[in-house]
Amino acid sequence: MGKGKHDYLNEVRSNENDKMQLKRTIGYFDGVNFIIGAIVGAGIFVSPTGVLKYSLLNVGVALSIWSACGVISLMGALCYAELGTALPLSGGEYSHIKRALGSLPAFIFIWTAMFTKPASNATRALLFAEYATQPFYGICPAPELLKKCLALTVLWSLGILNGRSVKMATWVQTVFTVLKMMALSVISIGGIVLLVRGRKENLVRFENAFSSEIPDASQIAEAFFQGLYAYGVNNFLNYILSEEMINPSRNIPLTVMTAIPAVTLFYLLVNISYLTVLTPKEIVSSVAVAVTWADRVIPSVAWVIPLSVAASIFGALNSSMFTLGRLSYAGSQSGHLPVLISMLNVHYWTPAPAMIFSTIIASIFIIPADLITLTNYFGFSVWLMIGLTCASLIVLRYREPNLQRPYKVFLPVAFAMVAVSLFLVLAPIVWSPKVQYIYALLFMLGGLLVYLPFVHFKLHFDFVDKITCYLQLLLEVSPAEAVDHS
Repeated sequence: MGKGKHDYLNEVRSNENDKMQLKRTIGYFDGVNFIIGAIVGAGIFVSPTGVLKYSLLNVGVALSIWSACGVISLMGALCYAELGTALPLSGGEYSHIKRALGSLPAFIFIWTAMFTKPASNATRALLFAEYATQPFYGICPAPELLKKCLALTVLWSLGILNGRSVKMATWVQTVFTVLKMMALSVISIGGIVLLVRGRKENLVRFENAFSSEIPDASQIAEAFFQGLYAYGVNNFLNYILSEEMINPSRNIPLTVMTAIPAVTLFYLLVNISYLTVLTPKEIVSSVAVAVTWADRVIPSVAWVIPLSVAASIFGALNSSMFTLGRLSYAGSQSGHLPVLISMLNVHYWTPAPAMIFSTIIASIFIIPADLITLTNYFGFSVWLMIGLTCASLIVLRYREPNLQRPYKVFLPVAFAMVAVSLFLVLAPIVWSPKVQYIYALLFMLGGLLVYLPFVHFKLHFDFVDKITCYLQLLLEVSPAEAVDHS
């Protein structure tokens, strides 16, 4: 880029005493809110249907899977906590895979994530629009155009918010986390009250809970996929909190050990409440089990639940938008994405180009109709990457034994996470093969067609520099200064 074209940006930066880097503004309480907000989305309101279905309506197995999902989520988060405190780099498992396993596996990860994560955000935005409009249309379906326009509005509102202010995004996350936990509390307390009353019809589902048919390995894996979807991601912390959290060596493990057990307890209480009011067959046949529960227990104010679900999805979408922007930012810093995406706004010191980039991709995915199927195609790839990340932890333990680790997870936990990931990836393929797994695998390998010319051989076009120059001036962004974590 020509020197004279960014004099303005250099002048702005020269007036700043601090380096052009992401700032540490997130404390323990904010971190807990972000984790809970990232985990609790639409999943707990709809996933119980899938867990029970693949558990063959076995109540005992279903509740055991929900508990096991909480344990797996905690184990994975503790592995990520070690990586996040030892290597406090924005970008989550992408940065850790690159450090331990090399550039190519990291590129395959970000290549896949740049499509699957925006598609997931588009799904959340459409689900938000579905639930937000439902109370206004009653039993009639809302117009598709209205839902898609509302979904786009939500995506861009959150994209602009996260591109302008970390503090404002944190405040929004706190508010919506409180709202969603209130909704879960209503369902949990309702179930507890009904159980305490001890009516036979409310207790019958828990008598001989394991008496139904036991699912096979493939069905158990599918049930785990459904339950773990409700737990969201255990990698959220390392996308943003490691580089933006105050005192990460203390606060990262503490936030993990606070947030995930709290979510697990709520999830168990909510599922028990569902089973207290509804039979397993009623739950499986319900499109949105929380709404069915509300119609049965609090029919006069049942409309509150769809709005609460919408608030829950909104908070989860805010967290996901936040993390995806940091992933794009980290990938660009490593040369795996265009350099513009790693630049920070000179006024707000936020990765605004990364937020715009990820929001544009998510907006494109609003156009198709069957997004849930699209994201399911890549469900196994998520656990493949989690397995690679936990393997990275093991590799770094042996290859870099002197690396400073403020927090160290019990190493067998990492081996257990690798084993769980392998099971969740291989069980559906071996016992219930589907063609979409091959499509997803071919797409991931297709990243090689981009990696070899543009990353490995560094193919470059001059016109890209001109485009970067004009966009840099338009967006008022400047390259971030490197952070030394060696």
